[in-house]
Amino acid sequence: MALSVNTNAGAMIALQNLNKTNMDMNEVQNRINTGLEVASAKDNGGVYAIAQRMRSQVNGYGVVEQSLNLAASVTDVALAAGEAISDILIEMKEKALAASDSSLDAASRTALNEDFKALRDQIATITSNAEFNGTNLINGTVTSISALANSDGSNTILISDQNFTLAGGTVTVAAAASFASAGDASTLVTTIETSLDNLNTSLAKLGTASKSLEIHKGFVSRLSDTLEQGIGNLVDADLAKESARLQSLQVKQQLGVQALSIANQAPQTILSFFG
Repeated sequence: MALSVNTNAGAMIALQNLNKTNMDMNEVQNRINTGLEVASAKDNGGVYAIAQRMRSQVNGYGVVEQSLNLAASVTDVALAAGEAISDILIEMKEKALAASDSSLDAASRTALNEDFKALRDQIATITSNAEFNGTNLINGTVTSISALANSDGSNTILISDQNFTLAGGTVTVAAAASFASAGDASTLVTTIETSLDNLNTSLAKLGTASKSLEIHKGFVSRLSDTLEQGIGNLVDADLAKESARLQSLQVKQQLGVQALSIANQAPQTILSFFG
């Protein structure tokens, strides 16, 4: 290679290699700092686009889980209230059945009737207060509630209301139901038995709905975890590999600096020709 004071080809090549090494080091350091092999679109546009779409789905499923939790809470409150009403109806039947005994004296029947009315009013109290986040599924104020089922909101899970109010259809006991005679009490026993049958059917529907929400919530949670794992497989950096590469590049950088220094000194040999 000819020597020239105007053009130092060796230094140019050494500088190019050193710049490439420095760029590689910056890339490795960014991966170590962020923990990501693909942190932005310029790293790998295709992979970044896929990862972003999956991140959107993960965030969407987070909202789905919140919606499912809300619907499950509303349903569970309704279930708890319905079970309490079922227990009360059983007690009311016991009072009415005892009062249907024709040999019972009037004072005893009156006492039983007072207990019966107190239990009846308790049903009204329960139905009016069985709400979660302002939603009551058993007092006839809503026809149904729904929960999001997928990340774009195109599918939902519907839970129908169950009206447990007095004389509301499920519970056929009137809001002012009471008894003054053995005959009245006997009639109420039949009414309460019908109410219990209706209530058990409604509770079974609510129980099925609650179980459905629970199953779907578990599925969404597992799906979200799988998506997050998939994102990691796409964009996460192998830190052990990057650490080893960084050490290699540091040595390469030092050698590049030395090579550039040697190349820069080469034109000085021309001076020896004029000594």
